[in-house]
Amino acid sequence: MNYRIIIVALLAMATLFSCKDKGPDTPEYPATKKVDTVDVYYGTEVADPYRWLEDDQSEETKDWVQRQVKVTNKYLSEIPFRDKIKERLTEVWNYEKQGTPVRKGKYWFFMRNNGLQNQYVVYVKEGIDGEERVLLDPNKLSEDGTVALSDYSVSEDGTYMAYSISRGGSDWREIYVLDVATGEQLDDHLEWVKFSGISWMGEEGFVYSRYDAPAKGEELTNVNEFQQVFYHKLGEKQSEDELIYKDPVNALRNFTAEMDDDNKSIILSGSESTSNNSFLIREWNGDEWAVADTSFENNTTYLGTVNGKYWVLTDFDAPRYRIMAVTPDNPGIEYWEEVVAEKGDVLNGVALSKSYAVAHYMVDAESKLLVFDFSGEELFEIELPGRGSVGALRTIRDDDELFYSFDSYNVPGQVIDFNLETKDSNVIFEPEVDFDGDNYETRLVFIEAEDGAQVPLHIVHKKGIELDGNNPLMLYGYGGFNVVYSPGFDVRLIPWLENGGVYVNAHIRGGGEYGEDWHQGGTKLNKQRVFDDFILAAEKVIEMGYTNSDKIAIRGGSNGGLLLGAVVNQRPELFQVSLPAVGVMDMLRYHKFTIGWAWAGDYGRSDESEEMFRYLYGYSPVHNIKSGVDYPATLVFTADHDDRVVPAHSFKYIATLQDKYKGENPVLIRIETKAGHGAGKPVTKQIEEVADTHAFTFYNMGLEPYNW
Repeated sequence: MNYRIIIVALLAMATLFSCKDKGPDTPEYPATKKVDTVDVYYGTEVADPYRWLEDDQSEETKDWVQRQVKVTNKYLSEIPFRDKIKERLTEVWNYEKQGTPVRKGKYWFFMRNNGLQNQYVVYVKEGIDGEERVLLDPNKLSEDGTVALSDYSVSEDGTYMAYSISRGGSDWREIYVLDVATGEQLDDHLEWVKFSGISWMGEEGFVYSRYDAPAKGEELTNVNEFQQVFYHKLGEKQSEDELIYKDPVNALRNFTAEMDDDNKSIILSGSESTSNNSFLIREWNGDEWAVADTSFENNTTYLGTVNGKYWVLTDFDAPRYRIMAVTPDNPGIEYWEEVVAEKGDVLNGVALSKSYAVAHYMVDAESKLLVFDFSGEELFEIELPGRGSVGALRTIRDDDELFYSFDSYNVPGQVIDFNLETKDSNVIFEPEVDFDGDNYETRLVFIEAEDGAQVPLHIVHKKGIELDGNNPLMLYGYGGFNVVYSPGFDVRLIPWLENGGVYVNAHIRGGGEYGEDWHQGGTKLNKQRVFDDFILAAEKVIEMGYTNSDKIAIRGGSNGGLLLGAVVNQRPELFQVSLPAVGVMDMLRYHKFTIGWAWAGDYGRSDESEEMFRYLYGYSPVHNIKSGVDYPATLVFTADHDDRVVPAHSFKYIATLQDKYKGENPVLIRIETKAGHGAGKPVTKQIEEVADTHAFTFYNMGLEPYNW
């Protein structure tokens, strides 16, 4: 027997697990009061002992939050290598990032971040080779970077830029207007805007959507009802805006309006949930709305006007989408004409130039670009830099130039200029990152679900990794609302991958990877399929030799937070660490807050039917935590300004978990201040959050990163 080898191995193991001996102890959780609130659903009594935590404005809740924050901060601060992870994250995050350009009139607009700026800056220049200047720097709108640019829209001739901002991460938006030539801010200021675009009518004004002002103190929790569409004329007060559309009967509908390419008509899209919409058209000066589709059974998006007809991207009788043409004088859906037929791949987006339609298809969640002429004939495929994702597909309607971004797990985001006439391709921006992507590889594998469905997994890791069943592995999932998380560069993963970690993106049911059928396969009474797919992914990566259940961390946000809450309740022994962020954890009451009612298309509602109630009750994370179960180390993430998935979901979840779980693993909640559901979060806060995520994960796997 070679005793020297055994001694070396034991020393290595001691080094690997020594971090557990010098870090934080199992925390003592704050006491959380229980109340006797009980709801009755179809004869079933359901206790809700932490109902009082739904009132995030009460002093009692604020005190509870502060006590939780104190415990969590103490635990995280005592992880010995947390600062080292934060330092490395700051290093790799510090690279220049740039978006694809937009041309309006003589001006070109684009966004850039010099590396560690909290928010992207909007630049403008006259002509593609002109001298650039800062048009809007959101970093100057607040000292801590918590005021974020949410959207901007430039008038057709480039005279004005309307932009919306978010404060503290809230979904509420305020709209302002800049004079592009001078950079001067006009007096226009619009409030209580939410889930709205900004679409210009010439150079004089724009259409947008908003709600009535909520009662004071209810801004972040009240149900959003009766959204209305208005036209704002520059220089006038918001109170003088012209009402374009209001549905006085259906309170739970949202509306988005945009002008057609010729500024002759308004295209109005109405929605009752996150899927499917109505489609109405009205001449700008007209009185009647022409009904194109009011069935709320299809997803239809206006693409542009071609030869006097409105082109739309739609899944009408085409679950993987196609392009159709709508005649303005006869817009009924039964008269729509097919331009580009549905294919086997999912048509994810379309950009129209002067002479061409550039179609973005998804093939197993990866991108492919095909070019069509206006008769619908396929002309050629644009060769991409590799396997990965195309984003920000932009064309110029009076030219045949295309701009798009491209990235993959090991290729940072590039910006590419492609001439559709000559087929010349030119990389106009390529970042320099302290990360050698050539040292990493991505595999696409398929796992077979019990019903025969082939579920794709993207698996990323260092080249030459040993399949010894002992690698730390981060499994990510979302699985809802037709959303696809395509393979893309994520600087947050670098510390994980550098330290031998494996990252797996599971494209489970509920997403849009394979069109509407894949989406519907994970909704309502099919929701358990989403959880089964994710559990299967964990089992299969173990079977393939990547890892074991002591080295699996799971991550997901929003609907992905619900996913984690459900699978941890169902298979707690399968995971070592759970990292649910801004999750929907109370499936019986989610529809009672802000925009929650819109998610019923995916979830169903507890008041819909007894069958639906029992199904939701059967997997609702808050309601299925049990005593006497060994749960994974859990770090819940939420934020005080999250008015999409209100923090009460996370509050009630962690209160229940801390009450019922008596094991050694920490179960903590990280509550961010002056932040919301995620969009617009300052870089400083992102780095701190990611450092905490990796530190908590490595520590609870018994691993010490950068220990060589």
